[in-house]
Amino acid sequence: MSDPTSDLALLHYGDGEFAVIRPGRAVTCAVSGKPVPLEVLRYWSARLQEAYAGPAEAFQRLAQVP
Repeated sequence: MSDPTSDLALLHYGDGEFAVIRPGRAVTCAVSGKPVPLEVLRYWSARLQEAYAGPAEAFQRLAQVP
């Protein structure tokens, strides 16, 4: 069985785009902890450098941050 963390990418999140620092197939949602495949990653925070699984998770997290 392979280590699931070996499939995790390391990204730098920018405004409207991200840069791949370490290749992988997915990132982890900062709210739910669920893996988010890079091909469907649409929500992240450049300021917090976090990824989110969807709009609900992004809204939830950003509502917590002043």
